Amino acid sequence: QVQLVESGGGLVQPGGSLRLSCAASGSIFRLNAMGWYRQAPGKQRELVAAITSGGRATYADSMKGRFTISRDNVKNTDTVYLQMNNLKPDDTAVYYCAASAGSGWAIRDIDYWGQGTQVTVSS
Repeated sequence: QVQLVESGGGLVQPGGSLRLSCAASGSIFRLNAMGWYRQAPGKQRELVAAITSGGRATYADSMKGRFTISRDNVKNTDTVYLQMNNLKPDDTAVYYCAASAGSGWAIRDIDYWGQGTQVTVSS
């Protein structure tokens, strides 16, 4: 089993930045891709970004150039980060850390979910 714990959400003004972190523990040897989804009120959960164990990153089009995903795998911990710059009110959502043991990254491919962290972009 794998546990994912997120941190770093909060309230930020438009144009500001936040950095989300997600620490994986447990059977992390099973993990291939890690990344982030988000869900705004009344909307479906959508991909933000993902990164494989080999370092290959994928971004949703609306996040390219503003968000950067990175990952550290050291000893018994696997941590994924999401640096979010130039935040917009439309980025307001609950951000969920996600992990997959396989190569797919659709919602149906996700094996593990974090509890979610709220990001609010407002003046």
